[in-house]
Amino acid sequence: MIYFAFAPALIVVGVLLVSGIAKLRTPDDEAGWAELGVPAVLRRPWLMRLHPIAEIVLAAALLVLGGVLGVLAASVATVLFAVYLVMVWRAKQSTPDASCACFGERKPITTRTLLRNAWLVLMAAFAVVGVGSTPLLGGVAAVATWLWPWTLGLAAVAVTFVLVNQPAAPEVVTAAPSGISDEELGEYLRARTPAVPVTRGDGAVMNLRALSMEKPILLLSVSETCGSCTPVIERADAYRELLPEASVQLLVRSTPDASPMASAIEPFTLHDPDGYVRDSLEMPRTPSAVLLGADGLLAGGPVVGHPDIEEFVADIYESLHGTRPDA
Repeated sequence: MIYFAFAPALIVVGVLLVSGIAKLRTPDDEAGWAELGVPAVLRRPWLMRLHPIAEIVLAAALLVLGGVLGVLAASVATVLFAVYLVMVWRAKQSTPDASCACFGERKPITTRTLLRNAWLVLMAAFAVVGVGSTPLLGGVAAVATWLWPWTLGLAAVAVTFVLVNQPAAPEVVTAAPSGISDEELGEYLRARTPAVPVTRGDGAVMNLRALSMEKPILLLSVSETCGSCTPVIERADAYRELLPEASVQLLVRSTPDASPMASAIEPFTLHDPDGYVRDSLEMPRTPSAVLLGADGLLAGGPVVGHPDIEEFVADIYESLHGTRPDA
């Protein structure tokens, strides 16, 4: 029974530690929890901060506690993994391109994600069955000192898993937004457009990814109090004439009712008072710009400053028409 409890429990401990540390390094946000279906009453900043710490504490408890206390810790881990499995499965069913930050970095939910989470539920359940036979104080850690060859073997497996599953470099994708051919758009380093909420000038709350999939968006992040933003704001209509293939939209930080720039009719302004869009797209400075493709992927940017935005718009025009626009 000792051997039966040792491996599953140690696997669960490792996964909880990796998950907790990754979440501390790359915290999720309210939009991410909302996409996974977490009830609004639980989407609290203090709970988001506590979540990774709780995973680490649970890992420590499962590592050093045995007997009835170890069974309790393993049971909590089983319930936690089962909840994770249900959440990602429901998110995948409701939104085919859903993503999760299960291990810090947000990634698409795939069949592999579901299989991984189901496997972790099974490992935690095995730990429940076997961990009760380990010492009350010492638990799996004490068993590991008795079975050091097994410990070294599992450590080698864990190191191999981490090395093999390092995040891949961004994939070069040539798929173009609808209405724009691959040859016209060219090759870009693509990342997923974040599925975060953004408020339109008329007060409607939209999903940024879903909105971009209706038509490519040239998103211009500006501020009413930013002097260097004035040339970009004044040039927005010129950009719309130059790039009818895209929806050129101004992104501002204030709410529609507090912004003198708010437009309740097309072209709508987009409002990001909570910073979901700016943080997800790494656009902390104004003015800045990014191109969102209609395939749900970023097509270019971000770039910062009026001169670079002008060059960026010219690059987009050239990729569509094969020539630079008139000065």
